[in-house]
Amino acid sequence: MSRLSAHPRTPPPMLAPFALCGDVERPVTLTVQDLRSGWEQHRAEVVFDCATNGPQHHSFEGPLLREVVLDARPVFDARRRKNRSRYLVAVTGGDGHHTVLSWAEIDADFGNVPVLLATRMDGRGLDAAGSQLVAPADRCGARYISAISHVWVGAWPGSV
Repeated sequence: MSRLSAHPRTPPPMLAPFALCGDVERPVTLTVQDLRSGWEQHRAEVVFDCATNGPQHHSFEGPLLREVVLDARPVFDARRRKNRSRYLVAVTGGDGHHTVLSWAEIDADFGNVPVLLATRMDGRGLDAAGSQLVAPADRCGARYISAISHVWVGAWPGSV
């Protein structure tokens, strides 16, 4: 028996994917690796208050949420600001935690908030844990969604 076969190989980490769906022309399933290789990576040094663990200091890296969603081609008319401003982005985590952002909050013509789909935290890859939503301007951690399972994009129901 060779040394290689004497020790079982460690399986590769699970690539925790999430679905990007809703009112988009190109729904897609993405992994942390897809996020890391498909878009420009941004860095955010953040401090937020966690309800259970107190103040948290972390460094996150990943693409901007708006860039990833734009690649899925939301069905809004990009030339009409009022049309874009009625859209929402809902993010769900592996633990069932979820949050909603307005498209205007992250749109460069409106709030331009650099919300990330983090692929790294404190220099460590999130490949096995799954990507994390990071809202750098938030003072509390309620919108930091771990192990993202779904990103849904759609119009406010009463705006049709």
